[in-house]
Amino acid sequence: MWFRNLLLYRLTSDTKLTADALETALATKPALPCGSQTPSTYGFIAPFGSDEDAPLVHSAQGFLLICAQNEERMLPSSVVRDAVKEKTDEIEAAENRKVYKKEKDQIKDEIIQALLPRAFIRRSKTYAAIAPAQGLILVDSSSAKRAEELLSTLREVLGSLPVRPVSVKRAPTDTFTEWVKQHHASHGLALSDECELRDSAEDGGIIRIRREDLASEEIQTHLEAGKLVTQLTLTWDEKLSFLIDDKLAIKRLRFDDLLQDQAEEDGGDDAAGQFDASFVLMMLTFMEFIPQLIEALGGEEIPQGI
Repeated sequence: MWFRNLLLYRLTSDTKLTADALETALATKPALPCGSQTPSTYGFIAPFGSDEDAPLVHSAQGFLLICAQNEERMLPSSVVRDAVKEKTDEIEAAENRKVYKKEKDQIKDEIIQALLPRAFIRRSKTYAAIAPAQGLILVDSSSAKRAEELLSTLREVLGSLPVRPVSVKRAPTDTFTEWVKQHHASHGLALSDECELRDSAEDGGIIRIRREDLASEEIQTHLEAGKLVTQLTLTWDEKLSFLIDDKLAIKRLRFDDLLQDQAEEDGGDDAAGQFDASFVLMMLTFMEFIPQLIEALGGEEIPQGI
């Protein structure tokens, strides 16, 4: 149980999220298989274990872990488009008339209904960890759309969920650019060897730097010309390495081998113990890392009225 991506959300009121209450709420929307005529389903599954009675909430040391599953039938648009064209051409040739949009849409619906039962099924999972005491929800996704789908469904089953993305007082691009110019970050963060440079003009170009010394003369020249750093790879306290962008999305998150070894040692020989130990150690690491990251980026922005 190690997140590979991280999107940060702040609970904006003192919401009482307990494991029992959350378990009851999630049970009202379990993940279901797609029926023959159902394009997709979305619901909650157990974060660990495949038994029917496996809990939908994994709770450890005050932290909660949940998992949402999306199941969808894969029907490529090109297949539908070709089938519609074939049917339309057939009608026009047989009846010597033009098929217009309204009829084409009807034909498309009929074709989709006919093809759906034979379509392949794809499943994807999205994990989210909740730290009620710290007022944080952490989503293991690089896609804000997928994270919002999980949060929206969570809001649906709970009745309300006052939450917003974590934002900072200073533009992240300004901080990233300053760090690269100075060859130095702060709060336990250290520069790695990758960044993305973007021209400040709206239609400006993008330069991606990989496996390079970020203090090199070439990069400094680009910065002096007005380019801004919009993505940057960093390490933190010799425990984490990651890529962060100007929306504060953290990707390619990797935990140091020493942390993973510690989790293996703490978890014992069974899979459940390993899962629990890695989850706890991951969350304890995040609870140190996230405040340091936010402070390094200028402090958290609290919207007025919240």
